[in-house]
Amino acid sequence: MKIPPAQRAVTLGRYILEKKATVRAAARQFGISKSTVHKDVSERLKREDPELYSQVKDVLEINKQERHIRGGLATREKYREIAKHKRGY
Repeated sequence: MKIPPAQRAVTLGRYILEKKATVRAAARQFGISKSTVHKDVSERLKREDPELYSQVKDVLEINKQERHIRGGLATREKYREIAKHKRGY
C-alpha cells in the first residue's frame, strides 16, 4: 500500500533526524528518489510539522556543509581500490 505524501514526509523527517541521514541515504532506505525525499522534507514537512521541519533542516544543513569532505573520502577510497587491483595483477 502506498503511503500518503504528508505521512511519508513526516516519516522521512523522523528518519533523517534520528539517523542524521543524508537525502540520498533516506531515499535508498525508503526506495524512493532523492527528488521525492527533498520535496517531502522541504515542502510537505514544513506544512505538516513545522517543528520537525526545523530540526530536519538543521541536520540537512550540516550534511550540506560536510558533503565536500565525504566526496573527498570517496574519491580517495576509489583510487586506493584502483591501486590495490593494479598491484594484484
